[in-house]
Amino acid sequence: MLVLGLDTTGRLGSVALVRDGAAAGTVVGDPARAHAQRLPGDILALLAAQGLQPSDVDVFAVAAGPGSFTGLRIGIAAIQGLAFATRRPVVGISALEALAHAAGQGGTTGARGRVGVWMDAQRDEVFAAIYERDAQEAPWRLTDGPVVDAPRAVAERWRGPAGAAPLPMVGDGAVRYRAIVADVLGPAAHIIEPPLMAPSIAWLGWQRALAGAAGLPHAIRPLYVRRPDVELARDRAAAGIP
Repeated sequence: MLVLGLDTTGRLGSVALVRDGAAAGTVVGDPARAHAQRLPGDILALLAAQGLQPSDVDVFAVAAGPGSFTGLRIGIAAIQGLAFATRRPVVGISALEALAHAAGQGGTTGARGRVGVWMDAQRDEVFAAIYERDAQEAPWRLTDGPVVDAPRAVAERWRGPAGAAPLPMVGDGAVRYRAIVADVLGPAAHIIEPPLMAPSIAWLGWQRALAGAAGLPHAIRPLYVRRPDVELARDRAAAGIP
């Protein structure tokens, strides 16, 4: 089974192929160009480099969020268009779960354990979640979140008892707010540099497809976590708040 995974949650972005659970190619986006300028070109370039056509893909997987509203909409629309054209199913994958999976692949979270995921949500906030697993090959389980909140507020909620093992942290939010992580969770808290997400999105999509969870393209819904600005503005206007 050939699965194509796409990440457009941040400025960089990436596209990856996974064949029967094994990595089969990756393209990293050009942050100097918007996703709307790069897609579907990046996808087609990766397929062409492998001697493939869109019709050779069995399942498409895409980061459903959280992340940039515009990036999510463009990425989901690009995957939906290819899936409609090729009559292939689609899987939406949480970007937070993809980061947890990628961190686990690096072995920095241990065979068992927990990992905290922080994505930079702008406005001095992070998208946050905690994942746990029971063994190296076991799937990560969501045990806290997803939420969007101030970094210090999230860290305070996650503070463990004295002597607790440091919580590994992954994501660009953890990197940006590493001083807060160290101050609240302890200087031993390990910050994992943000990995490319598309390979994990493709792999998780492969797992979902094996479990029968791939669906029709139009069924994919963005996971915003934070409400879109247009909704917040509408509510403020309705309440008479300038």
